[in-house]
Amino acid sequence: MTRLLVGPFNRVEGDLEVRLDVADGQVSQAWVNAPMYRGFEQILLGKHPLDALVYVPRICGICSVTQSVAAARALAAACGVVPPPNGVLLTNLMLACENAADHLTHFYLFFMPDFTREVYADKSWHAQALQRFSTVSGEHAREAVAVRQRWMQIMGTLGGKWPHTQSIVPGGSTRGISSSERYRLASRVAEMRSFLERVLYAAPLEEVLALDSEQALEQWHARDPLRGDLRLFLSIAQDLGLKDLGRGPDLTLSYGAFAESGGGYAMAPGVWDGSSLQAVNMAQITEDACHAWLADGDAALPPAEGLTLPQIDKPEAYTWNKAPRLDGQVLETGAMARQLANGQPLIRALWQRSRGNVMTRVLARSLELARLVTLAEQVLRAIVPEAESCVEARLPDHADAYGLCEAARGSLGHWLSIRDGRIANYQIIAPTSWNFSPRDRQGTPGALEAALVGAPVAAGDKTPVAVQHIVRSFDPCMVCTVH
Repeated sequence: MTRLLVGPFNRVEGDLEVRLDVADGQVSQAWVNAPMYRGFEQILLGKHPLDALVYVPRICGICSVTQSVAAARALAAACGVVPPPNGVLLTNLMLACENAADHLTHFYLFFMPDFTREVYADKSWHAQALQRFSTVSGEHAREAVAVRQRWMQIMGTLGGKWPHTQSIVPGGSTRGISSSERYRLASRVAEMRSFLERVLYAAPLEEVLALDSEQALEQWHARDPLRGDLRLFLSIAQDLGLKDLGRGPDLTLSYGAFAESGGGYAMAPGVWDGSSLQAVNMAQITEDACHAWLADGDAALPPAEGLTLPQIDKPEAYTWNKAPRLDGQVLETGAMARQLANGQPLIRALWQRSRGNVMTRVLARSLELARLVTLAEQVLRAIVPEAESCVEARLPDHADAYGLCEAARGSLGHWLSIRDGRIANYQIIAPTSWNFSPRDRQGTPGALEAALVGAPVAAGDKTPVAVQHIVRSFDPCMVCTVH
């Protein structure tokens, strides 16, 4: 057996190291380390509750709007305030904008460039991968970056800037839009639709969203296996057996995405176990800091009672990340979890066959990207120009509340305690906290740690490409993890 340390990784948000035990040409055990501590939960202590709206977007430069929304929802719950319909719609438009940009970035800049590596030079598809996805020179990657820049003008209009947008508050959105602005934003959405239909899918969005079975996907792919970047990915996945790589846990989690006025979600919440969708029991969520460089109180704690106290000389610790669990069980979160909760038949069929894996995770994000653009179109039509988008919120002196949201990478929760008008405790569980969790005190590995077991490692290989594919399929955001 040999010990291998992989990291720091490039093309991920934040610092990440993975320690591997390798035996008989494959990973036998894995330990995932988030090596950078930031301490936002400590920074917030004693601050005015509304200060959270300034601090928490700065946790991340990729999903800052999602952090804002989770904080605003925690504060709204503490205040007992409900945003008006326009405020809900404008928030959803900003979330759709950020999450779609995230999916596009992941596909073109984080994930697909790995297939341009020299190790794949003998593959029939390698020349196409080089032409489309090479870092800096890839034709489609460059075009995706340009389209993404113009797409983010939506965020500039609604929030003034991105990242660290400040227009989202407990009572809704402080920035409404006029009829002329709605027209301009619609042109940005139309441009994104055009790029996806021409380059990524080489098909109408509605055709992609209608794929409802493995047979339908196979037939769609077989019509022209290299036409459009999603079909090229499917060709690569089929050739490399990506459906057999990086199997995830037997449970997935979604808090529900894109809340609707009057209740409900555009994408349903729930825990999927392969046979049924269960409601998320928030009282069953705990964080185990047994293997984190943090004080743990000798027990797994619910986030409302969580501690963030560094303890750097702690025995058996190997990461700054805690181990979130739901009723003691490991879960995976992300676009695949959202599609499973929302009943997407193709993703459910693929999951039933081999649970989560590299291929299904990336496919789920690609399908969700199409859904987000159509959702943005629907939201723009529903917004009433000049209508009220925000109501006043009055903070209590004492409150305990939480706010939930779905980032591109998965389920995000903020837990807030207010005492004497100040923040007494603030705890965050980010998507990568779930997916890149360390072992808990029972010794159960986190989702990625378990998914890496069995990954092939060639003799003498210090950066195994299979390990890279698995890690990137989860798309880590380590700065959110260690906030």
